[in-house]
Amino acid sequence: MKQVLSAVAISLLLASSAMAQEKAGDPDKAAAAMKVETPKFVEMVASSNMFEIESSKLAEQKSKDEDIQAFAKHMIKDHTKAGEDLKAAGQTPPMKYAPKHAAMMKLLENAEGKDFDALYIDMQTQAHMEAVMLFRTYAGSGDDEKVVAFAKNTLPALEMHMDHIKKIVAKK
Repeated sequence: MKQVLSAVAISLLLASSAMAQEKAGDPDKAAAAMKVETPKFVEMVASSNMFEIESSKLAEQKSKDEDIQAFAKHMIKDHTKAGEDLKAAGQTPPMKYAPKHAAMMKLLENAEGKDFDALYIDMQTQAHMEAVMLFRTYAGSGDDEKVVAFAKNTLPALEMHMDHIKKIVAKK
């Protein structure tokens, strides 16, 4: 478990350094590394949100760790709200997992105890690093004004989730 957490910690340090450098500039003027089309963004957000909610429900059931329990509650609340906000932006994506999220859920469903906790922490770290980059990219290059506003409004919560998961990793 310590090897997994060490790898996660290194990834977080590298990612937070890059994020800090990016935050220094104006996000509205930051050049997007790539462009994500609106339908793909919406599909990715829907799968990610569903993963966040369902994996966190599992964490509430399976984990005995108070930090993980608290984090899971936040994930369920915040990602449920994000799903509602996406619908308010005029988007109603199909509620299905991307293959990656389906595979991640299967791993979590089969894990128990400390193995579950380590997997959940690792997956939340990866998922939030990816989500922050996806939302930053779309916020800077999206073509649907309402969805761009959704991405910009949701990004601070995702960054806060990253900070929260980094604190959990640091404690382990």
